[in-house]
Amino acid sequence: MTEPLPVPTSWPSLETQPYFDAASEGRLSLPRCDDCDFVIWYPRTRCPECGSNNTSWFDASGKGTVYTATVVRKGLGRWRESSPYVLAYVELEEGPRVLTNVIDCDPDAVTIGSSVTAVFVDAKEGPPLLRFTLNS
Repeated sequence: MTEPLPVPTSWPSLETQPYFDAASEGRLSLPRCDDCDFVIWYPRTRCPECGSNNTSWFDASGKGTVYTATVVRKGLGRWRESSPYVLAYVELEEGPRVLTNVIDCDPDAVTIGSSVTAVFVDAKEGPPLLRFTLNS
C-alpha cells in the first residue's frame, strides 16, 4: 500500500460514532433517512434532503464509480512528497458522492467512470480513513 497521504484526522462525535465503529472493522456504514430513503454523506443524524431526524444505519456495498478526478502532480507543503496522487469524487452505488483519494494504482489509470471499491487505511493517529482502489 502507498504511503498515507498527510490528511488531518477526523474524530468521532455522537453523530458519527457508528460510521467510525464500522470503519475500524473495515465496513462502510452510512445513515439513510427512514422517511425519504435519502442516503446521507457526510454521516449525520438529520436528513439534508427532507430535514427528518428519523435515520438508521446500514452497511453500504463500498462499490462506486469515479465521477470526476484529477492527478495532483506537484503538491504543496507536506503534500509535496506524496505527489502524484489522485483526488476524486466517487459516486457510491447507493447514491452519495464522496470526496476522496484513489490509491494503490497508476494515477493516470484513474478515469471518469472507473469502477472502484472502498478501503480503509490506517491513519497515523485516529480512526481509519476512507479511500478507494481501482477494480481490475
